[in-house]
Amino acid sequence: MNDFSSQSATPTFRPFPKIGDKAPDFSARTTLGELTLSDLRGQWAILFAHPADFTPVCTSEFIALAAAAPEFAAMDCALIGLSIDSVFSHLAWIEAIRAEFGVKIPFPIAEDPSMAVSRAYGMLDDASENSATIRAVYVIDPEGVIRAIQWYPPTVGRSVDELKRLLAALQLVTARPVLTPEGWRPGEPPIAPPPEIQRDFARLGPRWFLQEASAS
Repeated sequence: MNDFSSQSATPTFRPFPKIGDKAPDFSARTTLGELTLSDLRGQWAILFAHPADFTPVCTSEFIALAAAAPEFAAMDCALIGLSIDSVFSHLAWIEAIRAEFGVKIPFPIAEDPSMAVSRAYGMLDDASENSATIRAVYVIDPEGVIRAIQWYPPTVGRSVDELKRLLAALQLVTARPVLTPEGWRPGEPPIAPPPEIQRDFARLGPRWFLQEASAS
């Protein structure tokens, strides 16, 4: 009789990248050719993942992202889609979007049939029963560092306007020592970091913890 009692059935849980970590590098076939993430260093990048091709919510996101692609390009940000299906399925999907909705998808969609990229980014582990959790967005700065993560269920669409707002806010706080308040939009004033030395508390008064930043 074979004895399998020594073999553990416990799923393997891998550490996943967090805000402030280097984005895991990968190379993959895409609808626009081979792509290596680290080749995009020097510009911002948004990696957005999907559990499968031809899904209704993801299709609506692709259409909205295609319309906003020039705005992201003007902000020096590359858009990268990711789905577990093959690049051939991706090509059929974007052709269907073009044929049925008159929308051309200008950004690359990477394949992840082994789900190695999805696992490297913490969207999937060995206990996962399906690919439904592959619905994350990673905003990556020009140094290759993850600056923000969003995660959505497969039933709720992401907001492209919020992605643009988030990117603009991250670019502002990278360029200047400021913070952005709730709902901040480009052109609105940011807020100042809290003071760190005693004399600044007295100078700023009782609202020291929420002050508009100076224009400089």
